[in-house]
Amino acid sequence: MSPQSRSIARYSISFLLTFGFLYLAFRGVKLTELWESLKGANYWWIAPLIPLNILMNWVRAVRWAHLLAPIKSPISKRSLFSGVMIGYAINNILPRVGEIVRPYIIGNREGISRTSVFGTIVVERILDFMSFYFIVCVVLFVYPHSLDPFVGQSDAVRPLFLAGSLACLAIFILLFFKAEELFRFLAKVLRFVPERQKVKAEKMLDKFYSGFAVAKLRDKFSVILFQSFLIWALNALIMFVPFFAFEPLVKSGMDFAGASVVLLVISSFAWILPAPGAMGTYHSFLKVAMVGLYGIDETTALSYAIVTHEVGYIVVMVIGVYYYFRDRLRVSDLTTASSKAKE
Repeated sequence: MSPQSRSIARYSISFLLTFGFLYLAFRGVKLTELWESLKGANYWWIAPLIPLNILMNWVRAVRWAHLLAPIKSPISKRSLFSGVMIGYAINNILPRVGEIVRPYIIGNREGISRTSVFGTIVVERILDFMSFYFIVCVVLFVYPHSLDPFVGQSDAVRPLFLAGSLACLAIFILLFFKAEELFRFLAKVLRFVPERQKVKAEKMLDKFYSGFAVAKLRDKFSVILFQSFLIWALNALIMFVPFFAFEPLVKSGMDFAGASVVLLVISSFAWILPAPGAMGTYHSFLKVAMVGLYGIDETTALSYAIVTHEVGYIVVMVIGVYYYFRDRLRVSDLTTASSKAKE
């Protein structure tokens, strides 16, 4: 299969996922009742989601500056913020492509190696994944039945998640504190790989290692880790505030603090699926969780999902598109970035 055919197949699957999960989200919900629910929401409680989403992405940019410090320092936070917003805006249309475009934008703008920048994005994902697994374990410990609507009896799943999180923690510590030793060991292993594959593997290894240079700045570890959890805390706050916008939720007697963290975990699983901007997957997962865990009616649950998702989606798109045109990027830049990543 040609690269073009693979891309078409990949994006076709992504859009099918979106339409399939949108169908599941809206199934059983009357549009007239949904509209009344959305009209009846108190948008004074929804308005704070705009600055919260902007702040969360600004913290991402600040953390990225710390990760890039061994490669270039100082580096403009505004430049990194624009890269973050453009990347996420592209992800909202073409899943995963934004992660390829970000190194291209920042590498060209700041005059640094794109492969090194890509390595820092790999570290970003490890940080996000590790902190996420930690939160999952806390949620399963405090709210052991939080995944019941999806996996049945979650007591059987908890040990698997705990083992997985511990394994991820070990890998993260190894990558962050023993990056040089680990990559040196992998370089030795490559001696036994056939020459053709060896060249490709060495290029990939160099790409990742350059991004792990931040491991040499161990004094920054606590700051970077704090920023990673701050991002999740802001995410939880984005889930928490809109509860007050819907009267049925206020009257439900839900533990808003606990529910915001539980729904954050569940919605994060929706973002893992390759649907553009988690469109459909997010709405479906949240609706099932709110109905199954808290007994919320489907219309209110879907209204809450629509509000929390669409505000964040629109904020990212508006700011991302603004920076896209301000920086005079072109569609050809995106295709160039994709082709460079495949080299």
